[in-house]
Amino acid sequence: MKNPSFAFRFSLAALGLAGSAAAQTPANADHGKTLFQQSCALCHAAGPGFAGGGQGPSLVGLLGRKAGTTPFGYTKALKDSGLTWDAANLDRFIENPPAVIPGTTMVIQVPGAEDRKDLIAFLATLKAPAGGENRKHPQVDPNATDDNDWRHQNPGNKHHLSADHLPAPFGTSSAGNNPDVVPQPADAKLAVPEGFKVELFAKGLDNGRLVHVAPNGDIFISETGANRIRLLRAADGATTPTSDEIFATGLNRPFGMAFYPPGPDPQWLYIANNNSVVRFPYTNGDLKARGEAETIVAKLSDTTNGHSTRDIAFSKDGKRLFISVGSGSNIPDGLATKTPEEIRQWETDNALGSAWGPETHRANVLVTSPDGKDGVKIFASGIRNPVGLGIEPVTGDLWTSTNERDGLGDDLVPDYVTSVKEGGYYGWPWFYLGNHEDPRLKGIRPDLAGKATVPDVLLQAHSAALGIAFYTATSGSSVFPEAYRGDLFVALHGSWNRNSRTGYKVVRVRLKDGKPTGEYEDFLTGFVVDSRSVWGRPVGVAVAHDGSLLVTEDGNNTLWRVSTASSK
Repeated sequence: MKNPSFAFRFSLAALGLAGSAAAQTPANADHGKTLFQQSCALCHAAGPGFAGGGQGPSLVGLLGRKAGTTPFGYTKALKDSGLTWDAANLDRFIENPPAVIPGTTMVIQVPGAEDRKDLIAFLATLKAPAGGENRKHPQVDPNATDDNDWRHQNPGNKHHLSADHLPAPFGTSSAGNNPDVVPQPADAKLAVPEGFKVELFAKGLDNGRLVHVAPNGDIFISETGANRIRLLRAADGATTPTSDEIFATGLNRPFGMAFYPPGPDPQWLYIANNNSVVRFPYTNGDLKARGEAETIVAKLSDTTNGHSTRDIAFSKDGKRLFISVGSGSNIPDGLATKTPEEIRQWETDNALGSAWGPETHRANVLVTSPDGKDGVKIFASGIRNPVGLGIEPVTGDLWTSTNERDGLGDDLVPDYVTSVKEGGYYGWPWFYLGNHEDPRLKGIRPDLAGKATVPDVLLQAHSAALGIAFYTATSGSSVFPEAYRGDLFVALHGSWNRNSRTGYKVVRVRLKDGKPTGEYEDFLTGFVVDSRSVWGRPVGVAVAHDGSLLVTEDGNNTLWRVSTASSK
């Protein structure tokens, strides 16, 4: 830290807000601390006494230092910004990060001027000690390796994890191993199974996340950081799009999309914002939204901190709308104590095992009617971060991909993909993968022992499972072999809380007659450069009109197309 006395000299004038409405009241660092714990601590450490995560850089000593200069895998945009984090720059940045630094992966906004002022006042108290910060996570050995890391990824490699054979908590250190995202090296090659080929389909996306294909073949991509939906059009078999349009703008961190009603002739495109669901009138072939957004669900939860990705899916009969909402934290701190009777009443009104306070209606899959008029109810609870949603085409079961909790070691807790049982409880935050109690919450909810549902397919811990897509194509110039029909593809964004990197690939989950075997295998690999660097982070997967598989990645903002080697 260049100016260790900065925090002591921190004043209202230093906030750079003089003359504004926010400048009329003193900054409240205690309120800022509460805001930090609610909205920032999932990703950012703040020194001893805070249960901060490692997905983002530590904020100790932030005030007064240059952006992107501490040990962390910052984006090139942030490193090249030239900003120094004084209070005025911080205020502008956290109000709308992508507007200040286009290309940043930080998209969480703090819209209220008073909240920003208080949060910055708290950050100013986080002074780096002499000799530098005592970082929460140990340094990672660049030569560390194990059987489940990136060095052992190859298309066709099979994996089968069991909830009955998990390591003990804290068997390894809790690593802070964020990657440096670099441009694709000239010699980098993606790998797919024999009989397939992979080609760059589009580049220049703006924080492109999930991808969905309309019945007519148009490709819709949520550009979360840009608050918009992009549309690409290409003829079947084409390796590049012929049209590139912005379908809708003015959204709030859009992520999931779904066409309604299910079938060949949708009338609406539904979009999951960070804390609402909206829909646009839509007819096959529309390149632009033909009307204003209509709000279907005005509010999903009282808090929007932490996990911000929301996906949506309609039941096979079109009568129910499912919505995924991730937790606000890794492990909730400071939940108010409830008596057994209060817990019984809470679960009667909500769901088994559901957390309360800031986590109300979080870590759940919610359900409502397509018009939202039935109100929002909890369909299944205790799912820490259910990112992707999909409907299995044979059984009609709802499936989700889930990012489990961090901080328990390299191989805990496995992420998973699973069918979601109505009324099911999946463990978070008290238990995981069945009857495994989280040692950090030991003894708080003994009544939940043995009540958590074991997920169907466990994935290597910290892989960060995001988008999912069932392979449903039966024809087309690039249709996959019959053996792939009905299987599930999952995009793994990649680890940060693991000593030896894992994920950063697309995997194939095997199903038989709509039922999982518990096995998955590597399908698309090659995004990792070395122990420090990666060039791609898969996010979304979708089956194209011609049977090829589309994959978005948000490291270099590209879209890839996997097809059979014989297709043209």
